[in-house]
Amino acid sequence: MGRAFEYRRAAKEARWDKMSKLFPKLSKAITIAVKEGGPEPEMNAKLRTAIQNAKAQNMPKDNIENAIKRASGSDAADYSEITYEGKGPHGVLVFVECATDNTTRTVANVKSYFNKAGGGIAPNGSLEFMFSRKAVFEFEKPEGMDLEELELELIDAGLEEIESNQEMVYLYADYTNFGTLSKALEEKEIDVKKANLQRIPTSPVEFTDEQMEEIEKMLDKIEDDDDVQAVFTNIA
Repeated sequence: MGRAFEYRRAAKEARWDKMSKLFPKLSKAITIAVKEGGPEPEMNAKLRTAIQNAKAQNMPKDNIENAIKRASGSDAADYSEITYEGKGPHGVLVFVECATDNTTRTVANVKSYFNKAGGGIAPNGSLEFMFSRKAVFEFEKPEGMDLEELELELIDAGLEEIESNQEMVYLYADYTNFGTLSKALEEKEIDVKKANLQRIPTSPVEFTDEQMEEIEKMLDKIEDDDDVQAVFTNIA
């Protein structure tokens, strides 16, 4: 019994640790959206998406409102959105998206994670063709929804693919159609839980468990960096 309790506590601590890293990343996304399009969600689609994603990760309402207030202030940090591409252990391809107020610090840190793992940064654009950039929307499937009908209705808004498991529906579109598909879903009053831009590998690669251990060590270090917003790989 003691061991089971220890395990549960360790799992809970790991979850809190991830949340303590996740909430600042979500706040940063809100700040960037407010700086770009103002503090009113009704007038700012990027902010609506950032709030939606924060709620999906159970970020408290107060945190969300405070992030919007802080971003509207004159002393709010200015973030640059930058990407890095690289190869990690066993040739794994990694795409890193960052939002930073200090690019010198960020590039030094990201380079060190790759170098320490025996990999390295590649010139920007060199891995671009290895990934498709997609807009991805997730929502809970309402009872009685006809997915084939929904697919036909959303094709004009840019929908390329629809997937579902028992509870969740996933919609995929080219990243350039993020806005049109988002608007079409709003008009249909579909309660989207999460919406983001993802880089999906065009030729996913299988790695062994031993290789994955090494790869995941590097990915954990990258994801834990405060300046890193998202990490994508070619892992199958």
